[in-house]
Amino acid sequence: MIEPIKRSGFPLPPRGWPLVALLAVFILAGLIGHDPWKNDDAVTIGVVADMLQRGHWLAPHLADRPYPDAPLYYWSAAVTGFAFSWLLPLHDAIRLASGFWVALILFLLYRAGREWHCNEEAPHEFAIASVLAMAGCLGFLVHAHEAQPMLVALAGHAAAYWALALLPRKPQRAAIIFGLGLGLGFLGNGLAAMLTLLPVALIALWLAKDRTQSGSSLLLGALLGAAIATPWPILLAAFQADYFAVWLASELVQFGKPANIAHTAWTYVSMVPWFAWPALPLALWTLRSKRRMLREPAYLMPILATLAAWLTLSVTFEARSSSALLLLPPLALLAAPGVATLRRGAANAFDWFGIMTFSFFCILMWIGWSAMVLGWPEKLAGRVVKLAPGFVGEFKWIAFLLAIVTSVAWGWMLTTGQRQRSPWRGLVHWLAGLTALWMLLMSLWLPWIEYGKSYHSIGVALKAALPANYGCVIGRNISDANRALIDYWAGVPLKAEKTSEAKRCDWMVTIRDASQSRNLEINGWIIAAEMRRPSERSERFVLYRRAR
Repeated sequence: MIEPIKRSGFPLPPRGWPLVALLAVFILAGLIGHDPWKNDDAVTIGVVADMLQRGHWLAPHLADRPYPDAPLYYWSAAVTGFAFSWLLPLHDAIRLASGFWVALILFLLYRAGREWHCNEEAPHEFAIASVLAMAGCLGFLVHAHEAQPMLVALAGHAAAYWALALLPRKPQRAAIIFGLGLGLGFLGNGLAAMLTLLPVALIALWLAKDRTQSGSSLLLGALLGAAIATPWPILLAAFQADYFAVWLASELVQFGKPANIAHTAWTYVSMVPWFAWPALPLALWTLRSKRRMLREPAYLMPILATLAAWLTLSVTFEARSSSALLLLPPLALLAAPGVATLRRGAANAFDWFGIMTFSFFCILMWIGWSAMVLGWPEKLAGRVVKLAPGFVGEFKWIAFLLAIVTSVAWGWMLTTGQRQRSPWRGLVHWLAGLTALWMLLMSLWLPWIEYGKSYHSIGVALKAALPANYGCVIGRNISDANRALIDYWAGVPLKAEKTSEAKRCDWMVTIRDASQSRNLEINGWIIAAEMRRPSERSERFVLYRRAR
């Protein structure tokens, strides 16, 4: 076995506490300290907040209206929200669940990489490289730090890959792990997200030397997964039949959902080069340097698994970055051997590309912060004011010290790492640089980002504009994310417009585009208040009162 190279500073690749520390900083950076942001983060936090406040534990709701979805992520986030809301704002406490799932994903991927490359000279190093490649993917960064239910399916996939790699040596343990991955993944994201594993399992069975034993283990795992997955739908059908019917219909309609499957497939292909960087180029290098070994499961399995995941996603999910997460585990597993076989010139080029890229952007973070807080450089400070009218930068000691520690740590890694010759150096520097840049963004620039992305002011203004006994409020042309944010910040669950309940509501909220027309009048309604975020030029939240 090849021992990790260590001349000074830290081992390459990092093992033990250095590895844990690096991944812990990556996981925690930006996970807390900011308001819910629009889209998936806002919707998920809204569902969990509704679960905690209104008790919709069996059937997830969003702003007191049914939101048919698998419940496991929401349950886990409700647990962290309840356990840590005394210490953190509720949305930050809820988001801690993502930290748990990301840590679990990386652990399971480590186990999969170690098992997959158990016959190689450096299985530990290959396993660590898989983890570093996964964490370093650009597409993984944002979703790993938001409230994101797809992380549960990603954990299920990582567990399944570990089980399939373990299948030849320990079939019984593989069956248990495979079943747990299937069951938990289904409870996290439903059937479509886990259907991807069906062709992958068939590929593993086809490649197995003892197909009878492997088939029995996979069948046992599937039965265990069904035993874990089915109690929730059964309880749902028994106690909330209407909700169950809507949820089941939404699950079944998922197959063949994309209107243009060919276009969806191509969108995933065009997304992967940046989304899976640097795992994708390293995986391609593995194929180049391991041409004679493509018949071995450690190389052939991830290739076929990536293709199977891509084809399955193309017929079940619209091309979104959250669903593309399922493409990353097999690419990360395939990237590990590529790191070890990089030629010295390619390894140095990859290392210097990461160092120069992240050092450059880290310096820009500091210059931008100086413009926001200190007013220098003056031209850049003027640009900041133009992009966020009304924003006033403030010096915050905690954020400043955190950014100083991050910058010093990044510089220390560069000075100690450059004295070591190792093929793993570029990948370690890539993840460290990505983490440093993310830390600077989430410390120095967070007030500016919050100023433009937070909907807290909308909720406060809406709550102040409504009377104490407002009854109910209709939401017209309001997205799920905006509905979640209004309910979270103002405590106002918007009612659907075309319902019998809405006829009794004397208030209505809608979003209008003021850049296209200033005519906000609606027949039968009187404008009571107009609200917008400080940096928003066109989007207006308008509160109406019914004309009596």
